[in-house]
Amino acid sequence: MGEQEQREASAAAAANSSSMQRVKVYRLRDGGKWDDRGTGHVAIDYIKGSKDLGLTVLDEEDNETLLVHNITSDDIYRKQEETIISWRDPEAATELALSFQEAAGCSYIWDNICEIQRNLQFSNLGALEVGPCPASEHLEASRVLHSHDESFRSVNGELRELPPVDLSNLPLILKTILEGGITDQMRVAELITQDRDFFPKLLEIFRMCEDLENLDDLHMIFKLVRGIILLNSPSIFDKIFSDEFILDIIGALEYDPEVAKVQKHRIFLKDHVIFKEAIPIKNVSVVSRIHQTYRIGYLKDVILPRTLDDATMASLNTMIHTNNAAVISLLKDDACFIQELFSRMRSPNISVESKRELVRFLHEFCTLSKSLPLVQQLRLFRDLSGEGVFEIISDVLQSQDRKIVSAGTDIVILFLNQDPNLLRSYIVQQEGNSLLGLLVKGMVTDFGEQMHCQFLEILRILMDSFTMSGAHRDVIIEIFYERHLDYLVDVIASCCPPRNITRRATNSAAIGRNTEVHRIKPEILLNICELLCFCVVHHPYRIKCNFLMNNAIEKILTMTRRSEKFLVVAAVRFMRTIISRNDEHLVRHVVKFNLLKPIIDAFVENGDRYNMLQSGVLELLEHIRKENLKPLVIYVIESFSDQLMKFEHFGSIQAFKLKYQQYLESAETKLSASVPDIRKKAEGRGLEKEEEDYFNEDSDEEDSVRRTKHAHHEERKADVANGSEADDISSRPKSGGLVDYADDDDEDFNPPPKEPDRPAEDDELLKISRVKRKSVNTGDGKHADGEVRKRQKIETRITCSKISALTSLASKHKDSLALSSPSCEVNGIMGEHATHSDEQQHSTDAAETSRQIGGDCIKAMGNLSSEKAVNTTKTNDSEPYSVR
Repeated sequence: MGEQEQREASAAAAANSSSMQRVKVYRLRDGGKWDDRGTGHVAIDYIKGSKDLGLTVLDEEDNETLLVHNITSDDIYRKQEETIISWRDPEAATELALSFQEAAGCSYIWDNICEIQRNLQFSNLGALEVGPCPASEHLEASRVLHSHDESFRSVNGELRELPPVDLSNLPLILKTILEGGITDQMRVAELITQDRDFFPKLLEIFRMCEDLENLDDLHMIFKLVRGIILLNSPSIFDKIFSDEFILDIIGALEYDPEVAKVQKHRIFLKDHVIFKEAIPIKNVSVVSRIHQTYRIGYLKDVILPRTLDDATMASLNTMIHTNNAAVISLLKDDACFIQELFSRMRSPNISVESKRELVRFLHEFCTLSKSLPLVQQLRLFRDLSGEGVFEIISDVLQSQDRKIVSAGTDIVILFLNQDPNLLRSYIVQQEGNSLLGLLVKGMVTDFGEQMHCQFLEILRILMDSFTMSGAHRDVIIEIFYERHLDYLVDVIASCCPPRNITRRATNSAAIGRNTEVHRIKPEILLNICELLCFCVVHHPYRIKCNFLMNNAIEKILTMTRRSEKFLVVAAVRFMRTIISRNDEHLVRHVVKFNLLKPIIDAFVENGDRYNMLQSGVLELLEHIRKENLKPLVIYVIESFSDQLMKFEHFGSIQAFKLKYQQYLESAETKLSASVPDIRKKAEGRGLEKEEEDYFNEDSDEEDSVRRTKHAHHEERKADVANGSEADDISSRPKSGGLVDYADDDDEDFNPPPKEPDRPAEDDELLKISRVKRKSVNTGDGKHADGEVRKRQKIETRITCSKISALTSLASKHKDSLALSSPSCEVNGIMGEHATHSDEQQHSTDAAETSRQIGGDCIKAMGNLSSEKAVNTTKTNDSEPYSVR
């Protein structure tokens, strides 16, 4: 039974080998179609009658030769998909192709063709002695490997087991690892993991070859170990990175055939790498994981950085991350370890070196905590805060060792990135607020360029209004503004030269006197300015109050006197931030104290040099123009127009002046609109509807008026002739007004106002009398009371439009109305009666008079009630009342 099984296995292996070499031969016809030339088995062998290697295909039925092709170094072969190899045969002058039944057979023939061509190229270059083995030897080796490989596979081609680990089988193992597909690689990784003796035997062979200095076998072991790592198996990683095998694995990787000199990684790890314990770690598992993490990182970053693919690199990073999380988790759960750490850091008898190691350990401990889940990270930082980590940091920031201070600031940033409120709560509860003061003081202390940025970032996060919440939101800001903001502003002011010293001062005495001024690095001043810009954006109300009361803006703008251009640009950027708030109080403050003068002076001094300073100032002016900040536009042009005149070739300056001119034109337009034409207003008012109805009476009434006037005229003539009324009229006070008109309703009586005083040549009165429809008793007291009431209505109902209407009516009916001027006195003298020939001239003068009255009427309207005087003397029905 055993012999029969062996024969069956041999037959199956032969059948599998035959299927791997089974191909179809195709030839490309002239029409572009492939012609099937038959099916057979392909082999690489010497061509009869020649010493050259070539492809031979024998028919599977009658063993006739279907194809004989000589492999040369000039032919170009193409592998299509996984089962086709094609090329152009120069002898047949056409394209040939082999279609394999199995992908493995195609890969085997393809690798041999490539190797033969490579050897032929070396042979042509005359480097056969130093190059790879000849093609014939390689072919024999390939045949042996192929035959041996089949013995370790099952009937279906699956890999059953690995060849025994010995020196003679290393090429076969290497071929199995490198040339297999994904399925085979997974199977190889599984077999290596299951074989407990694989790595011990392999590393024993490595030590033997290293003792014998067998470089060829050492190079092969290097390739084998590298191939095993590239299998990317976590179970294999656990074995090779263990303490038992890791040093020999690293030793095998020292013999890279692509590197001329052997590396010395083991010597470096043994002699130069020292594991320091700031506090003894009693947990053996923690120590083992720490060592393993370092070795993984060393292999990934130093030994195989160029050969590892992305998948393997990701797997190694995952192992490092997992180990870090496990170490931190085990340490944080050890309460005694944390307490011992802080107690040692608080000890007054600790040496400087020990303190440095403890601070570094705490820094690394907090850094590696990022490997934990977010919930565990927050819990860890809260526990550390409860243990008093901020008190230790306060002590660290007072150290003179820059490395310790740097580690302390890194720890603070880690806490702020996790939960800023932990540090804010500590600062608020701390008496004297020393930690915040240390942070502010550290910002102006020269610890190095990177340290300045760290302190700036810490203060930014602490006072970031967008991330603040809880009860300490306003307290921490108030503490900073009350105790530390003025200090930072004074630092800037003290580090800038006074006004009488320009940036270009070269006087040695002046330089000697101001040596103290420049004791702080310009980078520190730049960071302070950046922090102030941050405060302007995030705390506009508080910063405004501080700037307005302490005149801090002027102190900060003293940076424009510095010789460093980037500080001048920082001052311009600060002013740009102030103006961008569009705050009315700040704008007025800038105009009142002429705060743009340092900016304009720096701009003018810069001249036509195209740099950040020029661009910053032009952008500032452009922002003022676009935001329509009218006070600033007017202030800049009226204060600095002469200085900006030589920069008018810039479009920004031209647009700025155009905006100023637009403001002026707009102001002139509003001024002219505020002083209207009084005459146009008076004429434009028009008559009210009831006034129009009042004057548009029937023609019968106009006739009765004309007859009445004529009767009064005749009556006046008789009185003057007899002298009966001369004394009576001369004894009356001066009056100038209109005739009392009667209406159906005496309560609606609206006489016009008194005509203002005019020059003597125009001193004529227009009098129009009407026939009263009701008889009025002028002799009793009731009439006097009625007269008073009527005169009181005059001041509320009188308008200039009625005067104009009366004048127009008089001119319209000049031919029909008999105008007269009875009872009119000029300068106390009885006026002469107008004759019929003078009526036309009188009407013209009356029209001109009414226009003058209209012009003066508006001026007198406001004072009418206080200036009026009503004559309450006893008059007859034809006597007008006078209004002054």
